[in-house]
Amino acid sequence: MRLTAENLRVERGGRTVLNGLGFTLHAGEALAVTGPNGAGKSTLLRALAGLLPLASGKIHVSGGDPERSLAEDMHILGHADGVKNSLTAAENVAFWADFLDGDLGAVATALDAVGLAHAAELPAAFLSAGQKRRLALTRLIVARRDVWLLDEPATALDTDGLSRLDTLVEIHRAGGGMVVAATHADLGWSGLKRMVLGSAV
Repeated sequence: MRLTAENLRVERGGRTVLNGLGFTLHAGEALAVTGPNGAGKSTLLRALAGLLPLASGKIHVSGGDPERSLAEDMHILGHADGVKNSLTAAENVAFWADFLDGDLGAVATALDAVGLAHAAELPAAFLSAGQKRRLALTRLIVARRDVWLLDEPATALDTDGLSRLDTLVEIHRAGGGMVVAATHADLGWSGLKRMVLGSAV
């Protein structure tokens, strides 16, 4: 499987944020996108996910399920965790599994994987920022996608949370998945490719 971005140009508010950008990832590979605030890291992830239109260029996933659209091959985890405070932790995971056509039977397994099994019945409003970030990671588990687009995935995570994130990424890559992470943190993932975006616009 391969993810290819060719000569991407993205404009926002009449300004060119990304121009002439390209990369290729193969199954099992990960790319860290770094650069100053405003350089276009989040914009790149949103463009890859199909949430922002391309002014020019092409994004292509080859070798996957031909019945799936580009968006269906992608998981995007943005700055906002997307947690519904009125639902319990388990109900949040079940909602994502159902909405993303995932595996409702994997709710307990997903919560255990991120270290939240003990908080399954706790309303999400009572979770700390780090726990909400862990909860957001469960959607990556309950709904299989070949490409993970992670925006500052280490935000608010403590040492144990970072270790669990690393394990999730390792398992995903071992199964042929790919990861693009926009980050200021020093991710220690093996064989990590790197792309540095330019100055803020």
